[in-house]
Amino acid sequence: MSSEKIGNIRIVKINNGTVIDHIRAGHALEVLQILGITGKEGSIVTIAMNISSSRIGQKDIVKLEDRFLETPEVAKIALVAPEATINIIRDAKVVEKNRVRLPDLITDIVVCPNTRCITNEPREPIIAKYQVISRKPTRLKCLYCWTIVDEEEIIRQFTER
Repeated sequence: MSSEKIGNIRIVKINNGTVIDHIRAGHALEVLQILGITGKEGSIVTIAMNISSSRIGQKDIVKLEDRFLETPEVAKIALVAPEATINIIRDAKVVEKNRVRLPDLITDIVVCPNTRCITNEPREPIIAKYQVISRKPTRLKCLYCWTIVDEEEIIRQFTER
C-alpha cells in the first residue's frame, strides 16, 4: 500500500472511497459525527488534523475507505467545513474532485433553535428555510422567525444524538 507524505507525516492512500480535504483545522471529528462514524463500524478511516495548508493555513483531512457520500451528507459538511473538497477515489486514483458549496438558501437540514418558530409546530407542515448571511463563520437566518443560527449551534445539532 502506498502513502503520501505531508510534511513529516505519512498518510496511507486509499484504493476506493472518499477523501474530505481542506476541512477547517480542528473540525475533522465533527465531520465524522455528521457522517455517523464512530470507529466501531469496522471500516478504515484515516484522520489527519492540524496539517499545514497553503490555501487555508491549517487543515484536517478525513479518508474513508470504501465509503461514498450522499448529497445530504455533503450539504451538512458544507455547513461546518465550507472550504472542504470531496475527492472520489477509484483504483487508487482521484476520479472526481468537487469543492463543497454552501448555497445561499438552506432547506430542511437545520432545526430552528427558536422553540416558538412556526417550523417547530408539529401541526404546521412548514419546512425550515435559512438564508446564509455569513460563510466564515457560518451563520444562518431563519426565513420565518429571523432567528440567527451560528456555527456552534449548527455543529451542536449535527453532533448531539
